[in-house]
Amino acid sequence: MDHEREEIELELLVIRCQRGERAAFDELIRGWERRLFVYIRKLVSDEEEAWQLLQEIWLQVLRGITSLRQPRFFPVWVYQVARNTVMSHYRREYSRAVSLQADVPVRGDDFDGFDDAESVHAGLSRLAMPDREVLTLYFLNDLSIAETAEVLGIPPGTVKSRLYRAKRALRDVLGPEGGCHG
Repeated sequence: MDHEREEIELELLVIRCQRGERAAFDELIRGWERRLFVYIRKLVSDEEEAWQLLQEIWLQVLRGITSLRQPRFFPVWVYQVARNTVMSHYRREYSRAVSLQADVPVRGDDFDGFDDAESVHAGLSRLAMPDREVLTLYFLNDLSIAETAEVLGIPPGTVKSRLYRAKRALRDVLGPEGGCHG
């Protein structure tokens, strides 16, 4: 019943935002900023870039929230906005890198001294973007298979196979000491 109540409250909050209530939009940001930032940080390695992208996302949400026809779909919609913003960022970066013929830096993470949660988060940063993205949406953001499929624009069956592959990849990255079971 609590989950249902939260969904109704969010839907009403989105409707208030669509009507132009500034306080409602501030409340929406307070309730979603951390979730979106965590999602973005899983996709972007630089914290400052992540904050800049989050600001871009909120501007797009502010401009586009009135076009959201069904307010109950706000979570899927806002993650789509975030994903599209991050992907556009990567396309811009890639274009710059290609035009400058720059090498893409390779990150290496040292897992020594991390506890389990930190190891998992560090391990996520070492996964390919599709694996990192599906794990982040499904497990860290608690989206359903169907919602994850909608955000990513792929069929639910593909989400399931990506989840399976991504969990295995994460286990491989973490190794036997990584604390990832299941």
